[in-house]
Amino acid sequence: MSNDDLLGRRQKAVPRGVASATPIFADRAANAELWDVDGRRYVDFAGGIAVLNVGHLHPRVVAAVSEQLTRFSHTSFQVMGYESYVALAERLNALAPFKDEAKTIFFTTGAEATENAVKIARAATGRSGVISFTGAFHGRSALASAMTGKVSPYKWQFGPSLPDVFHVPFPNPANGVTVADSLKALEFLFAADIHPRSVAAIIIEPVQGEGGFNVAPIDLLHALRALCDTHGIKLIADEVQSGFARTGKMFAIQHSGVEPDLVAVAKSLAGGFPLSGVIGRAELMDCVEPGGLGGTYGGSPIGCAAALAVLDVIRDEALLDRSLGIGARIRTRVEGWRTRNDLQSISAPRGLGGMIGFDILDAGQGMTPLANGGKIVAAKALDAGLIVLNCGSRGETVRILVPLTASDEIVDEGLDCLETALSAVL
Repeated sequence: MSNDDLLGRRQKAVPRGVASATPIFADRAANAELWDVDGRRYVDFAGGIAVLNVGHLHPRVVAAVSEQLTRFSHTSFQVMGYESYVALAERLNALAPFKDEAKTIFFTTGAEATENAVKIARAATGRSGVISFTGAFHGRSALASAMTGKVSPYKWQFGPSLPDVFHVPFPNPANGVTVADSLKALEFLFAADIHPRSVAAIIIEPVQGEGGFNVAPIDLLHALRALCDTHGIKLIADEVQSGFARTGKMFAIQHSGVEPDLVAVAKSLAGGFPLSGVIGRAELMDCVEPGGLGGTYGGSPIGCAAALAVLDVIRDEALLDRSLGIGARIRTRVEGWRTRNDLQSISAPRGLGGMIGFDILDAGQGMTPLANGGKIVAAKALDAGLIVLNCGSRGETVRILVPLTASDEIVDEGLDCLETALSAVL
């Protein structure tokens, strides 16, 4: 079966609403390499959209899942519990990015994590309002898409968003928005649309993912923490994409020193198996009555076994330090590309640790971000043997999410492919 055959079958069998970044189909994978059904090898800088911080099929993850499959695959924790769920909650509670006692509940998807974090905040405060930021991505379900700060393609065909969800501008020099502008917008919001004592939660990505790998300024995070403390609002850190060593810390918000009240996690938590969760201050987590939270597949025994192995790998293979090293390696290479006139113009790299992105710039328009520039470069990179994704409000950003277990040689090979792509689009 070839890529062309499968693409034809996909077009007939699968609706176009689920997009695919590439026209190829996976056959097998190992760490930071993928082979398609035609036998071609690729370096993987996408990591299944930040899911594979420990790489494809890490032996310890495979061993943990295989052992679990000899015992049972599912009971639903709501029917009969199992030790791995409790053990994983204990591990995450010990890693929580705040000093208070923590508790953790598990779900299946990132959208479930962000939605349930809001549900917990609403139960704890008795309020309904939620504030998020432009450019944010919090998921595609009803409440999650309402919180997402991008209309197309996530909202525009689906009718009215849920009420009591408000957006303020995210600080971004490319958009001419400063931290002061964001805080002023909050003041206007409180004056015109919702009283702060009616707001249950402010949710923010410490590093925006889909929005363009924009790092939340530390002074913004500190200001939000102070505002939340003043008005009894709960601060939610959406770490779905930025968590589990991706930025050189277990959670990206730890770079700021700001302590959130609730943390939404998913993606790289379970090394490729569907698992998400909410880590929160214990007194908040216990505000919801029994039965108010959960899900049939939430915290599956397969996912929990995988996640326990992932945490072991992050610790034993020193992936926090490895993330910083990979990030420095990528930054040095990207900065070097900026000095050359034989490559496509690009912005300075941004991000934290191994979560790095840069914009494709339009030299004919005053070096402004080029709409769909990241998508164009990603397509050329695929031709060169690299899987890499774009993001940003207009598809202008190339984002790098190479597995943190990748060797320096594989990282360099992927960067060579990316350099080839930048030359090809000039």
